[in-house]
Amino acid sequence: MLDDALALAVPTRFGQSLDIDTYEPRKIKWTSLDENNSIWFQTEFKFQNNEILKLVQNDDSISNKLLQILKAAKELNPEFLNDDKGYNITTKLEFLKNWGLGTSSTLIHNIADWARINPYQLLEKTFGGSGYDIACAKAHGPLTYQLNKNSSDETLKLVQGDEQRSIKTVDFNPTFKDQLYFIHLNQKQNSRDGIAQYRNNTSNLSALISRISTITKNMVVCDALDVFQKLMDEHEELISEIIKQTPVKARLFADFKGSIKSLGAWGGDFVMVASEDNPTVYFKDKGYPTILSYTEMVKN
Repeated sequence: MLDDALALAVPTRFGQSLDIDTYEPRKIKWTSLDENNSIWFQTEFKFQNNEILKLVQNDDSISNKLLQILKAAKELNPEFLNDDKGYNITTKLEFLKNWGLGTSSTLIHNIADWARINPYQLLEKTFGGSGYDIACAKAHGPLTYQLNKNSSDETLKLVQGDEQRSIKTVDFNPTFKDQLYFIHLNQKQNSRDGIAQYRNNTSNLSALISRISTITKNMVVCDALDVFQKLMDEHEELISEIIKQTPVKARLFADFKGSIKSLGAWGGDFVMVASEDNPTVYFKDKGYPTILSYTEMVKN
């Protein structure tokens, strides 16, 4: 996607909310809750001379990143947090933090909504990336996503430098969805690390990008499991060739009778599995107990 390949994305049932209440004037109290309503992060900020500052000076990486996001939001909208009000902010996850289902992207979307700014611009100033997960954060169903950095089509332009994107809703509701599963690999993959690794391993990709886009188009309209599996396998082979990494099936599940496709940054988070038979026992025996069916994971 970073180099204009067409991608298919489906928003998950799980998300993250952001609730705003009143607080002490010119201060922000920030509380982040996990899926069990337990606090996993808490901090405070203050407004001073039209700046946002940490109330307690420390080197906490989460506080630093959140401060960066709030400052970037204010850059994009100078009127944001430019009053005497105070805010008690509570975020609530609907999934485990290590699942990699969009803790950062849903936060960016929600803060952008609060600050009344473009979420893609905020993403560019903070985490970077293709932005497809921002599109998913506010989507109600499947979509195709494509950056069009070199397009002259005015309908594709977004207020984000000279970058452009095309987002289209699609009717992706495969007849074989009961044979699609999502397996968590027991580790969290940092998307920024994945992007850096991708950039370090690529050269001229025009032919491969074109083929990947064709695979995506074929996946959207595919109506047979065996054909879908072949598309998954080919996609894995192409990405493996680009980033010089062994596909997850060959690396971890070589004896599995089905297809396995990495999602997002390779090496962590979830994989998608297509199998004629229910693979639950196989993956649990391998030490991977988090297995979600397609309908458990995907927003209809």
